[in-house]
Amino acid sequence: CFATMGGVFPDASVAMESNYGSLSTEQRAVAEAWRIVDNNFFWKDFQRSRLVQYETKFVNKAKYKNMDEANAAIDKMVASLGDKYTRYLPPAKYTSIVNAATGTLAGGVGVELSINPDTNRVYVSDTQPNSPARAAGLTSGDIFIQVDGLQLDDGKSTPDDVAAKLRGPDGSKVGLTVLKDNKEVDYILTRKPITVASVQSYLSAKDSKIGVIKIKVFSGTTAAKVKEALEELKKQGATSIVLDLRNNVGGLLPGGVETASLFLKQDKPVVFVVDKKGVIDAQSTYTDGLDIDDPLVLVVNENTASAAEVLTAALLENNRATAVGTKTFGKGIVQTIRQLSFDNGGVAVTVARYETPLHNDINKQGIPVDIPLTS
Repeated sequence: CFATMGGVFPDASVAMESNYGSLSTEQRAVAEAWRIVDNNFFWKDFQRSRLVQYETKFVNKAKYKNMDEANAAIDKMVASLGDKYTRYLPPAKYTSIVNAATGTLAGGVGVELSINPDTNRVYVSDTQPNSPARAAGLTSGDIFIQVDGLQLDDGKSTPDDVAAKLRGPDGSKVGLTVLKDNKEVDYILTRKPITVASVQSYLSAKDSKIGVIKIKVFSGTTAAKVKEALEELKKQGATSIVLDLRNNVGGLLPGGVETASLFLKQDKPVVFVVDKKGVIDAQSTYTDGLDIDDPLVLVVNENTASAAEVLTAALLENNRATAVGTKTFGKGIVQTIRQLSFDNGGVAVTVARYETPLHNDINKQGIPVDIPLTS
């Protein structure tokens, strides 16, 4: 999960002016990325040693012909730390993450993407209501073959790669080929602004007393949207609630904390965030939540991660909910995102780890469910 979505690192430009005045623009770009990581990374001793060496290797001694070479150096420098969540974000990827956090996408087709871990092929996991993708007939499970002639079923393409190709100026067209029911199908879609419906709610078709709230990702507005959905479901007669967190990979940490607080009594622990200096930020509820009594069930799976796991652990370990499904993903670390100067995208940096209300570390472990379900 992301703790913050920051702008340009506040001390970077000042630091570069004072210490890196003789460097080229490309070296200054690498220096900025180095300082962001050095000041924020939740490192181990050997990683800190590497960072010190990299200042000499990538900043002071290296010469770059152009900004592409500088960005490649940033990518290599950050990737070599061995933390897959601390990474360089090219401009398109940085914009994608910021847009996901705010819930707005300019020039998209309205598909949600996942990757099959067995085949490494990217597929449609869902489509947004009123989107070009849904209107054209794209459905969950369709596998991407090509987008605008670029082959994307090579086992190397990521959801970010596909998303970057699908986006473009509003009103422009994009051609794609997908594998649907073992047949290749071609589409030409017209891009338009997409508002991501991160929260959806409805009464269960099997029991009108059960209200279902599906949360796809956590942003700064998620808790407010869940509150609205909860109030509306209660008006419609719901007396128990299901939170569907399947395939929710996280998002912003405060969104998960605030949403969990809607279902907890005052002074209940939600999460403990531990930074690189060992300082613990204990986050608890300030008041009673909107619904602290009605039966509550969480539906999770192996793709439920990060901020979604913060919420899951908070509600389970405070004995507020029952979890059904499969064990969650297991991402117990926190990142921040910082924008780089020169329109160079940004860097995501692991800045802390978190513990559950009972001080469990779920990183790479996941959260077991109370009632296993495979479908």
